[in-house]
Amino acid sequence: MSRILSPLQSLQPLRRIALLAVLVALPLLQGCVPIVVAGAATGVTASLDRRSYGVQLEDSEIEVKGTSEIKSKFGARASSSVTSFNRWVLLTGRVDSEETRTGIEQAIRGIPNVRNVVNDLVVVTPPVNSSMQKYSNDTAITTLVKGRLIDSKDVAANNIKVVTESNVVYLMGLVTQKEADTAIEVARNTRAVSKVVHAFEIITPEQAKQLDPPPPKPDASGTDGGRRDGGGTM
Repeated sequence: MSRILSPLQSLQPLRRIALLAVLVALPLLQGCVPIVVAGAATGVTASLDRRSYGVQLEDSEIEVKGTSEIKSKFGARASSSVTSFNRWVLLTGRVDSEETRTGIEQAIRGIPNVRNVVNDLVVVTPPVNSSMQKYSNDTAITTLVKGRLIDSKDVAANNIKVVTESNVVYLMGLVTQKEADTAIEVARNTRAVSKVVHAFEIITPEQAKQLDPPPPKPDASGTDGGRRDGGGTM
């Protein structure tokens, strides 16, 4: 029976692998320094996103400004991450006190274009920096969840942002209720995930259709850019 694939699933295997690497690595890079990434995989990711290019740029700027603000104002009192999707900001990591937790949220709310803040910072004394083993585990979980979302037929992985902190998976995105339910179920059933927290913006199926890019055009051979009926393997 034929299976209709999402734009990501219709990419050729090597391009899908490259795109998965970008999907996982780009948020980590954005949280460190302002960067410009060129290349086909990044261009594909941006063009398949339901956010406009302008909003994607604002999200990158919010992450950079937020990370810099926390470092300059709170220093060693916080070991945290700033993730922005459609100008909704997710705060994860550890802080030394409730005062620092509240102060960071207030600082982030003061950044231009921030619409909402989801504060999931945990008070731990002292807020030691994450170990390399923990970082590796969280990165592996994010990769697993992203890979399973790419292979899912009910949700497009490019519409979901995945963040992992201490085996807790956070999901963000502009999605329908059905897509949200599918993504949550995929994450919950991924190995080593201890908890799933979602901060979705729910939109209607009609809004999703308006925001989604057009389907990929057939290539010169008449095929659909790498689409294979009954496939879906990488």
